[in-house]
Amino acid sequence: MNALELRAALTLALVYVLRMMGLFMVMPVLAVAAMEYPDYSPLLVGLAVGGYGLTQAALQIPMGMLSDRWGRKPVILLGLTVFALGSFVAASADTMVWMLIGRVLQGAGAIAGAIMALATDISRESQRAKVMAIIGIAIGFSFYLAVLMGPLIAQQWGMAGIFGITGTLAVCCMPLVKWVVPDVTTTASGDTLPKLSQVASLFSSPQLWRLNVSVMVLHMLITLLFVQLPVTLTQFNMTLESHWTIYLPVLAISIVGLVILMGIGRGRTPKTVVITAAGLMMMAFLMLNMQHHREWVVLCAVVMFFTGFNYLEASFPALVSTIAPAGQKGTAMGLYASFQFFGAFMGGTLSGVVTDLWTAKTAYLAGALGAGVWILILFGLKEVNKLKRVVLQAAIDDEKQSAVKTALHQLEGVEEVVVSTADNAIYLKVSREFDLAGAQALLETYTESPASATL
Repeated sequence: MNALELRAALTLALVYVLRMMGLFMVMPVLAVAAMEYPDYSPLLVGLAVGGYGLTQAALQIPMGMLSDRWGRKPVILLGLTVFALGSFVAASADTMVWMLIGRVLQGAGAIAGAIMALATDISRESQRAKVMAIIGIAIGFSFYLAVLMGPLIAQQWGMAGIFGITGTLAVCCMPLVKWVVPDVTTTASGDTLPKLSQVASLFSSPQLWRLNVSVMVLHMLITLLFVQLPVTLTQFNMTLESHWTIYLPVLAISIVGLVILMGIGRGRTPKTVVITAAGLMMMAFLMLNMQHHREWVVLCAVVMFFTGFNYLEASFPALVSTIAPAGQKGTAMGLYASFQFFGAFMGGTLSGVVTDLWTAKTAYLAGALGAGVWILILFGLKEVNKLKRVVLQAAIDDEKQSAVKTALHQLEGVEEVVVSTADNAIYLKVSREFDLAGAQALLETYTESPASATL
């Protein structure tokens, strides 16, 4: 990467880390700390933990499309402003209701799509995978850091401290976006941002539907876990600030489990390993539902849960990218993200309702039953070969479209071709055997200028 790309990648990764930490730091804390509020109830706790997911899910696609019209930076700055406002509302809350309002406002700053599109805009095609990898690593790191830091900050400054720090960090991100990230011309494509015209067809796609439901259940389960687990840990006379001593070894061991599962997959995502990972999560909830908790049982259950969660969280986006039709990856990932955040809202709501009506342990049982239904859905998932996406920028006349598609389909390694006159682009899904130079040479016979490529 050149200096410009490295600066942009590190800055956007930092923005992602600071913002996601703000969303995640409350998860291992709120269920215990919220007991101090006068209107405390398990339902309000669940809604407060997962409430951000409802507005994130609703606004993920619209905000991404808006960044195509207004520009990336204005939308990102708007989202950070709304997120900071929600954080400060939650920080000043003296009731659960006001905290819930703050969490919903936090979620309204849905800028994930705009950040990813900006990362695409500022990077060359040959370096784009590295830029995305840096941001992806930052997202995973932010979750682990938040889980460890949340209890420590809450013990020192309470819930107001967590939300106050979160809002301050969001404000600090604004000058980074404004002046450190390079200014670029918006160059969105169907593989970058969602398009409204594609939503209906992808929503009902049998394989994408299974993956969307899967990520929804995945985040429903982790939200449900973090509504209940902090309360469970207090049964072992553990104070809130000591919870990190459980989370740190659990996360470390689960990463080893993740490496083992990935090694079994050998670079692919076999259905058997996917179902095994989901099965680990189901077993974890069944163990947590045991009537007489023992500390070692809880520890083993949480390790199993995070082993499965880490593997599926890393694997599902790659599956969506592979299965999504050429030229429609942006829409597919937008829908995927919306289901992901809606799952967080469902997890908090389900946990609160079940705990209110029955008991906290029944909420663990509800999670196990949900995971069981999910595993049945996963049996219908088809294994696919990993394919790469290529975008060829070329202006093709309407009368030549059919001939171009036929010619490209005949090239070795080409699995799918979509010609978009609106984008002046040709979207390909290709295997390792694909010859990019040959495809560009072929297109030169149909256009007056050479075709540039984006990988």
